[in-house]
Amino acid sequence: MTDATAKRRGRPPRTESADTRDRILAAAREEFSERGYEKTSVRGIAKAAGVDSALVHHYFGTKEQLFEAAVEVAFAPARNAPDAVAEGPMDGVGERLTRFIFGVWENPATRKPLLAVVRSAVNNEAAAAVLRRLVVSQMLSRVAAQLDLPDAELRAELAAAQLVGTAMLRYVIKVEPLASADPEQIIARIAPVVQGHLTGS
Repeated sequence: MTDATAKRRGRPPRTESADTRDRILAAAREEFSERGYEKTSVRGIAKAAGVDSALVHHYFGTKEQLFEAAVEVAFAPARNAPDAVAEGPMDGVGERLTRFIFGVWENPATRKPLLAVVRSAVNNEAAAAVLRRLVVSQMLSRVAAQLDLPDAELRAELAAAQLVGTAMLRYVIKVEPLASADPEQIIARIAPVVQGHLTGS
């Protein structure tokens, strides 16, 4: 065993821990995005990150926990979704939320992990469970709390379904002409529908 191999096995020195963890997460995002949850293995992620698979388990536990950590960065901006709802009059909430969500999808830094979670959730229940936890805890429940309506949770979920469905067709399935349409054109068409879900009678 070479010195370099020995250094990669087991726990790294404390000074290397943050860098190693970030490298594993970057590799995981790439693998999950390209292969989906089912076809991605912890061993493959470890190889891509240049570490032993035992180190991946040390930092993240199970494959599902690693998946959640890898894609959580995509949902970090979603924590601000309730602010988009709250900032301004309710008759403009549909446009604000739609513009916010498509801004996240249009950003290359957050699009890749979003693609990873959406593609994986379609075919795998573990990945779908992660998506439900992230969406419900980080976005929908907080958006619903801003609405102050008796069926607020259902309204928020219907609005999310509209936005996620459109994003799926545009960014994952890439249906034309939607896939290459100007984002502003999409927002103009979708925002009134989202508005209706959130505040309509």
